[in-house]
Amino acid sequence: MQSAIIVFAQFLSLVPKSVFAKLSKLHKPKRSPRTFSPWSHFVHLLHAQLAGCKSLRDGIMGMNAASSRLYHLGVKPVPRSTFADANKERPYTLFEALFGELYTRCLSQAPKHKFSIKNRLFSLDASVIDLCLTLFPWAKFRTAKGGIKVHTVIDHNGYLPSVVTVTEAKCHEVNIAKLLNLPKGSIVVFDRGYNDYNWFRQLCKSDVFLVTRLKINARFRVIERNRTDRATGVTSDHIIQVADGEKTLTLRRVGYRDQETGKCFEFLTNHMTLPARTIADIYKERWQIEIFFRFIKQNLKIKSFLGNSKNAVLSQVYVALIAYLLLAYQKFMSKIVISLHYLARLVQRNLFQQCEILDLIDPRRQRLKPNNSSRLSLLN
Repeated sequence: MQSAIIVFAQFLSLVPKSVFAKLSKLHKPKRSPRTFSPWSHFVHLLHAQLAGCKSLRDGIMGMNAASSRLYHLGVKPVPRSTFADANKERPYTLFEALFGELYTRCLSQAPKHKFSIKNRLFSLDASVIDLCLTLFPWAKFRTAKGGIKVHTVIDHNGYLPSVVTVTEAKCHEVNIAKLLNLPKGSIVVFDRGYNDYNWFRQLCKSDVFLVTRLKINARFRVIERNRTDRATGVTSDHIIQVADGEKTLTLRRVGYRDQETGKCFEFLTNHMTLPARTIADIYKERWQIEIFFRFIKQNLKIKSFLGNSKNAVLSQVYVALIAYLLLAYQKFMSKIVISLHYLARLVQRNLFQQCEILDLIDPRRQRLKPNNSSRLSLLN
């Protein structure tokens, strides 16, 4: 009796088969390959992410090399042409919907954000992924350049991507931000590129708080001055009215001087009761979304693609996000103290090893286990 299943199977076990089957029925392609099921397609795409495969051929070779263990994953070896056809034909919306389901499951295990406030905290940003215009003519960005833009909302509970929308690279961030439906009472943090007073009014009406930077050329009038404690780095705390054409909007302006760098910042928010230093600290926490983008670009496959069609690219992007959630999910459940980057590297090198994930981090656990596996099964 085996004492542990392979590492890849432990990740796949986090994906509920019943949920996947339900989503597969809702997102059927017009022409489905008979010998390549949606589950097999997903497993092959996820393998490409976790194993760091450089191409479609590389992914097929990696799976074929472990053909004796594919049965336990519920898949079979597949021809390269069949895999390529599935990338082109099977709707990426299947993996987009699966990403949403797994976010909800992963969030239940995620630690809370580091602030003492009860509000949910989100960061909003977008990142462009450059594409070769010759290979991806549908992704035209500039005259001789292609690209897509990944609009992302990070939930600071566990630093998980909660909402991800992929558009053409020339789509402005604010246009996607206006479509968001954030929880009532939550706080969303973003940089100055999202400054749009009409959207700010929309957030205020939805009882959503914002924290951002004040534009250098912003027109405003101070209507109230609050006391500040300069020992905390806060230099000013004003209630202001900003001008937007003939309309005005009442907001709060917080001045802050970083005691380490000496740089001065001006923040804008519609939350009138939080301590001014907390407003500055919340904006500083926005850096976590930059860390997220850097992680997925360095550790997952979203810069080189297994297919050239729009559907193939979007399928790969959403499976990359699923891979991120599964890595985070394993980290939360196992209470692993190493970084997500180190965990991803360990998994990449041991994807088909037969051991528990904790044994990869601390090999001494494997040596301390009794050899009598049948005895272990009786004790469980």
